[in-house]
Amino acid sequence: MHPDSPISTTLVAWGNAWLTGHAGLDEAVDRLERAGGPQVVASGGTEVTLRAYLADLRVEGMSALRLSLPAAGDPLGLTGPAPFTVAAIEAGQAVTAVLPERCAGLVPSLDRRGSSYAGIRWTAMEASVTPPDVPALPEAEHALTTAMRSATDALLTVDGPGQSHPSLPHADEGLAPGYPARAHRVAALTARLATAVRVARERGLTSTQITTRDEALRNLDHAIRRARVAAHNSVLDPRHSPRPH
Repeated sequence: MHPDSPISTTLVAWGNAWLTGHAGLDEAVDRLERAGGPQVVASGGTEVTLRAYLADLRVEGMSALRLSLPAAGDPLGLTGPAPFTVAAIEAGQAVTAVLPERCAGLVPSLDRRGSSYAGIRWTAMEASVTPPDVPALPEAEHALTTAMRSATDALLTVDGPGQSHPSLPHADEGLAPGYPARAHRVAALTARLATAVRVARERGLTSTQITTRDEALRNLDHAIRRARVAAHNSVLDPRHSPRPH
């Protein structure tokens, strides 16, 4: 699993591609397992495969998956109830399945069993049916561009002793088929910027430089999370709803 690409982004992107007819369920789950290993869901005291859980939700009428990337003091993409919000903030991510009369929340955690098994365990929880207040994609893209410029200006004044400027590895965060071109562009940019934020935080700096860096990166991270959520949830916007081929 890529350190700068939360597993929830993959579930939302490929789950929505499946729900809109642009991918099969097997392909969607294969993508998830390629990113994070075997996937299971703990629900109501039982454990089932993610594949079976999603299939059951589809029979129930699941229409879309929503991404949440909250942080302390910023419950981005969440509207409760409290147990789901707390768990999602602790994990830094969550997925909400939209159903006709309810919503189901999914919070991921690493699932290690013995020395060889490593995967993802999703905990299913009740989620509020109230839609979250998240930015539209154009608004989020504009805010991301502004934050990126401000962070660049600030970080140009911060140079760690003896540090080179490493080339950034490619973060494989591409959206699934069926999303609008703008969403693909924004999602790819957020993946690259998330990698840049992590690299910048790892550089050795003085206390004054750390203060400058942290404020710039905090603002950029705020914009990255909003743009990422807007891109992945753009399939819910009727103006950009994908149509199956």
